[in-house]
Amino acid sequence: MIQQLIGKIQKMNAPIVVGLDPMLEYIPEYIKQAAYEEKGETLAGAAEAIWQFNKGIVDATYDLIPAVKPQIAMYEQFGIEGLIAYKRTVDYCKEKGLVVIGDIKRGDIGSTSAAYAVGHLGKVKIGNNSYYGFDEDFATVNPYLGSDGIKPFIEVCKEEKKGLFILVKTSNPSSGEFQDKLVEGRPLYELVGEKVAEWGSEHMSEDYSYIGAVVGATYPEMGKVLRKLMPKSYILVPGYGAQGGKAEDLIHYFNKDGLGAIVNSSRGIIAAYKAKGYEKFGESAYADASRQAVIDMKEDIQSALVKSGVVR
Repeated sequence: MIQQLIGKIQKMNAPIVVGLDPMLEYIPEYIKQAAYEEKGETLAGAAEAIWQFNKGIVDATYDLIPAVKPQIAMYEQFGIEGLIAYKRTVDYCKEKGLVVIGDIKRGDIGSTSAAYAVGHLGKVKIGNNSYYGFDEDFATVNPYLGSDGIKPFIEVCKEEKKGLFILVKTSNPSSGEFQDKLVEGRPLYELVGEKVAEWGSEHMSEDYSYIGAVVGATYPEMGKVLRKLMPKSYILVPGYGAQGGKAEDLIHYFNKDGLGAIVNSSRGIIAAYKAKGYEKFGESAYADASRQAVIDMKEDIQSALVKSGVVR
């Protein structure tokens, strides 16, 4: 699956991923009202609005991007109905040829991690039959319970030829409370990065591992160090745009081959119609605003990479 992702990045010249992290406040009123008329102001109504909103964005952008990253918490808040919308979104994106990164941030003791891995990336056995659950292509995983929380995911990935993005240095302001703490004179995130590289060496594709890392765009100097520690790991980079990460901060996340990183933008794309510079689109053309935001993001990152000499 990592080769499929790389191939799509190269074909589209777009090392970007759209975060499908819908909030009701992002959804145009006409979509919400139609959903509520059909299903009421209920969990089912909210989930229907989310699904219709997502579908509009995917339809407008799928030919420009290699991947999407739905954040499961934004769906879980609406209970079972929200999870149904999540699954519909995953399936629809795959029908459109997109790689799906399930932003689930799971991580637990061995048996529980195994269940999470099966539910999201593998197949569950029921009698003589096996079934996929959510069936994403990649999943984000929290490593802070240690190897026995990660290895069940790796085993499922080997079976299914799927991949992981393991949290190493996250983009949120308080990440340093734990991740930056020194352990034998080195920050903890460096030790986690080295472990990701070790796990990845056991699950390689051609030039890159199926085991990648999450490193926030808001900490470019740390990203530069981690790029060197994990030369064969793809880096998923959140924090671009709305969280303050800038294109010029991202150049060190890429390798000299122009690959090695994929940059996420969530509300900067899905709620673009609300943002400065995109007001002309209005609510009714929210998906067109998202498309333009993708084009602008692609050009911004490409310009920074060319200017820095990473790509020509």
